[in-house]
Amino acid sequence: MLFSDNSRYSYVNSPLIEVICQLRFPTILSIGSTEPAQFQEAVRADFPRYVARQEQQPIQITNPNAPQPQIQRKPPVTNYNFISTDGLWKINLTQNFVALSTLRYGAWEDFAQKLDKVLALFIQIYHPAFFERIGLRYVNAFSRKRLGLEGELWDDLINAPFIGVLSEPDVDEALTSKCSLDVELSLGEQRRMKLHAGPGLLGDGKKDPEPKFILDGDFSVVDKEIAAQRIAGDLDTLHDYAVRLFNAAVSRELHDAMGPTPIG
Repeated sequence: MLFSDNSRYSYVNSPLIEVICQLRFPTILSIGSTEPAQFQEAVRADFPRYVARQEQQPIQITNPNAPQPQIQRKPPVTNYNFISTDGLWKINLTQNFVALSTLRYGAWEDFAQKLDKVLALFIQIYHPAFFERIGLRYVNAFSRKRLGLEGELWDDLINAPFIGVLSEPDVDEALTSKCSLDVELSLGEQRRMKLHAGPGLLGDGKKDPEPKFILDGDFSVVDKEIAAQRIAGDLDTLHDYAVRLFNAAVSRELHDAMGPTPIG
């Protein structure tokens, strides 16, 4: 089962390491041509730290089947970062998207409230004609050590189909160097999901050598013209998919080990 029920819980030992909401819009050149001083002033009370980074865009190859394909290099895009005092919340702003992310996610309602405020200020200042993509991404990293489950196999903690061949009795987890699931599928009505699931090391294991089970779900609505009035409803739907995916992935043993408290 890929999606279970939508029961919601708050966990004492939550596996969430980051939550990101990104909204893409048609290019607004004024964002990249001058520093966003007015936007900074509007959000500075909650996001006082400011960093601007130049990001290279992917190379585009035109006429790839021609004898001499042409390579086009687009100019770099400025990514403006507005960061909270504790460094746990961040706004990213470019000429094509605005995003809110957090490393300390409590409840959907709290995240949505902060996002509403940021989005209202963005719309008030830049007046986007419409939006083209709404994305909501949840990145989980389950640690057996943190949960006191070091003697357990992932097969006991993560449900099929999220662990692939590790669910098979003749596959030894200790002898498996790599096993991951990567899926892209349509959820209907312009909704899509990209999913990555499998054991892995955070930051290539440079600071933490313990393999975690990564459950990374990116849910989106892609449409030609998404009116601002649609955003709240679409985000609620994407959040519901994220909850149902999480519930389908975790076993009862893992659920109990995280210290659940029902919400609602």
